[in-house]
Formats: sequence, structure tokens, C-alpha cells
Amino acid sequence: MAERSEHREQSLGEQSLTSATEARGLEALISRAARAGKGPAPVERWNPEFCGDLDMEIKADGTWFYLGTPIGRLPLVQLFSSVLRKDADGKTYLVTPVERVGIRVADAPFIAVEMNVSGSGHDQVITFRTNVGDVVAAGPGHPLRFVDEEETGGLKPYLLVRGRLEALVARPVMYELVEHGEEIDIDGKTMFAVRSGGEVFPIMPAEKLKRLSL
Repeated sequence: MAERSEHREQSLGEQSLTSATEARGLEALISRAARAGKGPAPVERWNPEFCGDLDMEIKADGTWFYLGTPIGRLPLVQLFSSVLRKDADGKTYLVTPVERVGIRVADAPFIAVEMNVSGSGHDQVITFRTNVGDVVAAGPGHPLRFVDEEETGGLKPYLLVRGRLEALVARPVMYELVEHGEEIDIDGKTMFAVRSGGEVFPIMPAEKLKRLSL
């Protein structure tokens, strides 16, 4: 099984995104994509033709699969994550200057696995690290949103990383996040919310939180 997984990852690394087309697609991806402080590729400026769907999926826990097999090499995952784009049609694509292929995303493409809080009050800044190495401070341009999880009655926080791509805040990090919440008046309604980067992000009505705490 390990040999099969390694073979599939090697094939993925050697072939074009459409798995049987021109090698220049992947070559362009590698040359344009960037990590480790250089930032993601400028996918928003690229408008290549749609070349079909790739059998690749990002599971709800953030694990990437190709042809049904987990991609175990983090550098490869980081490479592909740097050329992700979610379009207005709601679909997520891998984009290079020469091609655009669709992939499946079960929930959010990234997971926020760590957070750091600096300052306090209006000066508080909450910074998150994702499972693929992005470091993003919540604030203008990077809002937090909180979604009720109907299946469990719980809460799912999301952080906008770039474009339309979000990171689901991992549950242990979510617990840490809500510890920094406070009651804030928003448009005449008392909300339980968190501050970051000069912005206020409502979590839920304070009254609802009190009911849940009983």
C-alpha cells in the first residue's frame, strides 16, 4: 500500500494537472507557486481554460486525497494549496497560467490549527496558522464567521484566508478562541463576540450563550 501511495504521488508530481496532458502545466505551477513567506501564486489574475475535474478531494479534516489515496507529503500539499481558487460558481479549482481543473472540497480547504493572541481590547489581534502553513491575522479582509452546526448543536468558526478560500478553525482552537470572547453591543443587540484587528466578529447573541450555559 505504501508503494502504491508513493507511486501515485510520484505520478501526480510528474504529470500535468490533467494527468495526461502537457508537462508545461505542472512546470508553470511549480515555477509560479510559492510558499514560506513568498505568498501564494497570483491565481486571481489567471484565466485559463477549464480542463475538467481531477480526482482530488480535500476531506473535512483537511487531508488531501488523490485517486482515493491520501497525499502524505506536506510539500506537495502545500504546493497545490498555493494554487487553489474558489470561484463565484462555488467550485474550487487548481489554477495555473495554462489550465484550470476542478477538485472536491468536503468543507473548507484549510484548517486553522493554531492561534496566538496579542494586545487586548480594541488593540487585540488574533493570528491563526493553517495546516498548510498560511499565517493570517483576523481583521479587515480576513473576517471570522460562525456557523451553527445543526447536526451537533455546536459551532463552526471559519476564517477567510484569501479570495473565497476559508479555513475551518479546529475544535481545540475554537475553544481557545471563545475564551477571548466578550459581550459587545452591536446595533443595539448584546452579542457574545471576539475582537481582532480593530474589527468585531459576533459569535452568537449573549442571551443564547446564557441559555446554553445553564
